[in-house]
Amino acid sequence: MSEVIRIFLETLADLGRTSGFANLDWTNIVMILISFIFMYLAIAKKFEPLLLLPISFGMLLTNLPLTAMYTPELFADPTNIDYDKILHEGGLLDLLYMGVKLQLFPPLIFLGIGTMTDFAPLISNPKSFLLGAAAQAGIFLTFIGAACLGFSESEAASIAIIGGADGPTAIFVSSRLLGGGATISTGTIALAAYTYMALVPIIQPPIMKALTTKKERAVVMETLRPVGKTEKIIFPIAVTVIIALLVPSAAPLVGMLMLGNLLKESGVCDRLVKTAQNELMNIVTIFLGVSVGATTTADKIITAEFAKVIILGVIAFAIGTASGVLFGKIMYKVTGGKVNPLIGSAGVSAVPMAARVSQKVGASENPTNFLLMHAMGPNVAGVIGSAVAAGVLLSIVK
Repeated sequence: MSEVIRIFLETLADLGRTSGFANLDWTNIVMILISFIFMYLAIAKKFEPLLLLPISFGMLLTNLPLTAMYTPELFADPTNIDYDKILHEGGLLDLLYMGVKLQLFPPLIFLGIGTMTDFAPLISNPKSFLLGAAAQAGIFLTFIGAACLGFSESEAASIAIIGGADGPTAIFVSSRLLGGGATISTGTIALAAYTYMALVPIIQPPIMKALTTKKERAVVMETLRPVGKTEKIIFPIAVTVIIALLVPSAAPLVGMLMLGNLLKESGVCDRLVKTAQNELMNIVTIFLGVSVGATTTADKIITAEFAKVIILGVIAFAIGTASGVLFGKIMYKVTGGKVNPLIGSAGVSAVPMAARVSQKVGASENPTNFLLMHAMGPNVAGVIGSAVAAGVLLSIVK
């Protein structure tokens, strides 16, 4: 009996030594607590919950000791990843993260977005393209600023793309450029991007009001002209051809975005549209979120570099908002007061939240003003613009 007891106690001791509890250190505990904070923001505050909740849960999983679900070493060199080794030795999150590294998940998200996007306000008012382009200034100015602060080109580009306020685009760029040697990860970029996207109603209004006058904010714009079905069908085809020829690196995102839109506007692919909008979008969102969250390990979060990412991210977003508004003021002058500068703030790619903010700020000055559809033009232009900016960055940074 004593031998049985001894064996039993030794077994318990072995279980204790090999358990996650015995291997917890302070960094694990901090990261787990941080994941709880982001879960709270997703659930209680509804901060981009569809992706922030999977990301935060992925963060939880990767920081639980000995789970072996994600192995950063397997992705250390982004130019030489051994996918065969990952398939045979990787954990669950390693396998899912292959969909990010192989550039599958973000374009599929764009396919779903395309099926839910109405480009009619942009087609009706092509000048909106200029506002969408102007709002991307935050990306390129922040790229220069991050490089001046000592970040590598790859890290600077990954940080700068936060200014586009487009989560899938930020993930697309950072997952291609960042490797194990980087001081930041795709997860940190995604967390910053989605946090600021959720804070659009808080960040943008003060900037918009500071850069415009009461008279400018009260401008009532003319009703947009109706857009025919033929125009809606030609638009995604033309945009794909033009952008793919100008910036080939942007073709994966823009091409899938426009394919989704063409499926929607054609009116003959209802089953495909419903699948892209629902089942496919939901599945990819879960896989994308949890696998990206897995890259948020302590060595990427509990650092001075992460604090810089947070600061630079909000600067990029603020500059993008300001650039859009300032270009809107130029259009206000050029058109003799026919363009409300507030719609320029919607040039960032936070659809449709940024357009709603333009509407809300405009209505606060003139309750009869209805800017939402006018702001949707720059807003959807911003989706295209951020994808183009991503392609430009990928072309610059080798």
